[in-house]
Amino acid sequence: MKNEASSSNSREESLVVDCGRRRSSCGYCKSSGRTSISHGLWAHSLTVNDYQDLLDRGWRRCGCFLYKPEMERTCCPSYTIRLKASDFVPSKEQRRVCRRMQRFLDGTLEVSKPMELADDENASTHTSSSVNHLVSKSGNEPFSCGNKRENKAEEFLHHLSNQIDKVVHAYIESGEFPSGIQLPKAVVKMVSHSKRKLSVEGSEDLLYTSNIAFQIAATLRRTGSAERDGQQSQISRHSAEKIDLCPKSIAEKLAFSLNQPANISGMSIRACNGHINFYSTAKSASLHRDVQIVALPEESGGGSQSSSAKKSFEHRQGQKRKLEIRLKRSNFDPEEYALYKQYQIKVHNDPPDHVTESSYRRFLVDTPLFFVSPSADGMVPPFGFGSFHQQYFIDGKLVAVGVVDILPGCLSSKYLFWDPDYAFLSLGKYSALQEIGWVKENQAYCASLQYYYMGYYIHSCSKMRYKAAYYPSELLCPLRYQWVAFHIARPMLDKKKYAVLTDYASLQDGEFSQSCNPESLMDSQNDGNGLEDSNDVFMGDDEQMIEIESDSSDDELEPETSGLGSGTIDDGDVTNVLVGLRGSRLRYKDLQRALGPTERNYLETQLRGYQRVVGVELSERMVYSLG
Repeated sequence: MKNEASSSNSREESLVVDCGRRRSSCGYCKSSGRTSISHGLWAHSLTVNDYQDLLDRGWRRCGCFLYKPEMERTCCPSYTIRLKASDFVPSKEQRRVCRRMQRFLDGTLEVSKPMELADDENASTHTSSSVNHLVSKSGNEPFSCGNKRENKAEEFLHHLSNQIDKVVHAYIESGEFPSGIQLPKAVVKMVSHSKRKLSVEGSEDLLYTSNIAFQIAATLRRTGSAERDGQQSQISRHSAEKIDLCPKSIAEKLAFSLNQPANISGMSIRACNGHINFYSTAKSASLHRDVQIVALPEESGGGSQSSSAKKSFEHRQGQKRKLEIRLKRSNFDPEEYALYKQYQIKVHNDPPDHVTESSYRRFLVDTPLFFVSPSADGMVPPFGFGSFHQQYFIDGKLVAVGVVDILPGCLSSKYLFWDPDYAFLSLGKYSALQEIGWVKENQAYCASLQYYYMGYYIHSCSKMRYKAAYYPSELLCPLRYQWVAFHIARPMLDKKKYAVLTDYASLQDGEFSQSCNPESLMDSQNDGNGLEDSNDVFMGDDEQMIEIESDSSDDELEPETSGLGSGTIDDGDVTNVLVGLRGSRLRYKDLQRALGPTERNYLETQLRGYQRVVGVELSERMVYSLG
């Protein structure tokens, strides 16, 4: 068992054993025969640069086993899919997932199933909901798609929204606003720098705004209209006549109450044409221009707050939840294994006796990748390169774990498992958005780290199509190993399972995908069967647990005598293939003189097949182990 390759007593090199062609049953089309065909390598050790290049030739890893589908032969061709993080455009559904998580953390999300959150003795001391992105044991940088400043800004926006809701509720109780109807919740938004205007006095800066007055007025009008049409309504005519439905007057009422000292201090609130605008005072204007946030009110022991305000603040404390995201090097963690076992049994319906600790270690803990320590030269990010587990905690309870590889050019997402009780949070989608954000952030530390790899896209399997909804994604051409935009590749895949994607020039003008925006892709990639939502695993089913048996059959290890569909090399020159033999490293040309004709023919056949699937450059850089 090994958690990661060690370079303490050995050279940092990739050492692989060629397992040849392997056949197995398919988890996608559920065929009865062994129709899934791939080429396999067993990696004793692997550098991050070599694995990056293998990914760019269609390989993936499962523990220490590397596999590459034989695209022309296999029943369900699997195309490597990636996304340039800086170009990512979230869809409405992906934005909705983030908002749902935030509402859950705020305590405002209605959960149909009672949640048994972990009893954290510190939970009652959280003064607001938050997403804390903690560091690894050896690092100091956050693993998140938002920094502390953004988190504080979001918290303050929620605070302002809650203050407006409190004032609206107070008006309902006093009879100023009609009772018996559901008024909309307030949303306060930050005003962009380009839209900010200084006040006449020049001492105040517009920071935030809300259009809640327009929403309340529209709701009241709809209710009044329904009453006039003879429908049942709990709003009284007296109350309807008492209130002016004009957004301008509603905004003025709300702004007047919000300006009271017990509500919001350090800001000036004014109504302007139906909008509620929040201005910084002269004293704090410079802070707002730079930081765009103000501090949340803190509960003081001096009793300066009114009893009603204090009671409300304590109530919010009880509702808030804390999300922590931690990144750690790949190693066995009993708490993670317990969550994994729960997930496999409840979500994938695995028999309990099949979910063993040894299989979990082989699948998600063991890794051949060398760890590369962080550097300050712009070449390695703060957490380093290697294999990691990204843990998600809610109020101290582990609810999800993402298994990822961080490489010189990408973050490669391998697998995610989560607590089935939190399925309503769509943790698969949420974790993907977090990982995309992490790549964007860490480009500042490592310029080459630009992409988010999502595993395999399988067009013939409806449950795997959702990956293309992360826009704009690219698919790897299985023949020429060039990247092709998904909206260009899709018409070819609609026609046949296996396609040389770089042949898109042969398509007619009208054959290109109708649209290339995230909303249409989300709709077109969702066949309505609910698979993505019910089994919200971002990376999962495509990572089959492949175990290497010592007594593999001849069929499983058959030599590559015919051309691979994904290969571009015809019986190439294998003289410079790097070979490992009894601890020595030498080129094949230096070994072949010591071999007899039969041995030489057999080994050269094996080396050609190996060179076809890894490419000439990698075959001369990685060590092909002969024992």
